[in-house]
Amino acid sequence: MNISRNFKASLIVAALLSFSVAQASTLTKAEYKAEKTRISAEYKVDKKACDAFKDNAKDVCVQEAKAKESVARAELEFSYTGKAADQTKVLEAKAKSAYAVAKEKCDDQAGNAKDVCVKEAKAVEVKGLADAKLGKQIGEAKKEATADKSDANYKVAIEKCDALAGAAKDSCVAAAKTQFGKN
Repeated sequence: MNISRNFKASLIVAALLSFSVAQASTLTKAEYKAEKTRISAEYKVDKKACDAFKDNAKDVCVQEAKAKESVARAELEFSYTGKAADQTKVLEAKAKSAYAVAKEKCDDQAGNAKDVCVKEAKAVEVKGLADAKLGKQIGEAKKEATADKSDANYKVAIEKCDALAGAAKDSCVAAAKTQFGKN
């Protein structure tokens, strides 16, 4: 039973954290607003559907609706901006949402079983947040490496300009500064 629950939790985390690393296609402002409205409307429908449940089942349903909305909003923001920081926010939203839902499901249990359930849910969240942080660090390292490469290429371009003289050299230096953003 416990192994089964751990396996299910792992599958849920894997599903939630599986996210295309490919560049997001950005949306227009109108598409963004329309999608934002759709997400809000969908949340209201999902939350209203929870009225059919009672007790903790209703609480779990509401938490799932909130989680779905939170993740959808984060994904929308990433689709709109395409920024790596927003991709990290998607991963964080997925991890936090999975934790909130799992924790709510633990309320059906009592005693040590509930304590274990909550700890397992927290462990899944911590792992998800760590993965998001790792992705953020990799993104920052890539950005830094890109800047280093650009600086190196700029230095090469300037060195090539040193072989020239007069107006040709000035023109070459100006072109290199423009190309590598060194105004």
